[in-house]
This record gives sequence, C-alpha cells and structure tokens, in this order.
Amino acid sequence: MAGVAAWRGSETYRIYGGSYGGFITLMAMFTTPDVFAAGARYGRQRLGQLQSRYTSNILNLPQKDLEAYKKSSPIYFAEGLKGALLICHGMVDTNVHFQDTVRLTQRLIELHKENWELAVFPVENHGFVQPSSWADEYRRILDLFEKKPYS
Repeated sequence: MAGVAAWRGSETYRIYGGSYGGFITLMAMFTTPDVFAAGARYGRQRLGQLQSRYTSNILNLPQKDLEAYKKSSPIYFAEGLKGALLICHGMVDTNVHFQDTVRLTQRLIELHKENWELAVFPVENHGFVQPSSWADEYRRILDLFEKKPYS
C-alpha cells in the first residue's frame, strides 16, 4: 500500500507506504526528490541483495542477475534523498529482514544525509499487531507530514 498526500499551500507532496508501498516510497524519495518533500516507509520491503522466495521469483537470484537487484533496490539510489524521510521497521520481521533497514541507514550515514529518522519496533513482525505500535507509527508519520517546514 502506498499513499500520496498534498498539503495546502505547498507545491510538493508527501508519500508513505508499507510493504511494496514502502519500496515505492523509497524509490520516489530517492529518484524524484523535487516532487516529494517528505516520505515515510513503514518497514516491509526488500532493500538489497538479501533474497526471499518473493524477490527471487521476480529477479532471479542475486548471484545470477546482480544488475537486476541493483536497478530495483532503493539503497543504490539513496544519494538522491533531499526531503525528510522516516523509516519504521519491526525487528522481528520474518519477511523483510531488519538487516535491510540497517544497511539502508548505514548508507544514509555514509552519504552524510541528515534529514532522516529511524523508528524501530522491537516486537513487531511484517504486519504490526500491537495497537501501541500502530499508534506510535502513525503519530510519527503525521508529525513528519504536518510539523516539518516545507516549501
């Protein structure tokens, strides 16, 4: 799921998404930075070369087609980040490994990006189940979209 929101008085958009929508959010923030002023990826999408049955069905194995993985992985486009980014991820996600988010945050650090935040949810899997986690995650997204100064 992905969503795009326009705020009154702004010429830019905010984008958010989870699962495949999280992938879309990252790619939008990294490849069209002048369109999106802020984005929130709430976990749940492969970022790198770690493969799952889902990913390998689409892209083959990284050992067979590394170029396909690079073209479809947001981590290789992270240098394009301009807007504010919130990354939320459950640490016990059995579908998308938490290591993927760790790799992305390290890449953002290496690129000297300062306009991003990471929210870790220690007890959550791919689909959050704790009401407190859902509330915290969406509060963070709302804060990001409403309280940051954007053009």
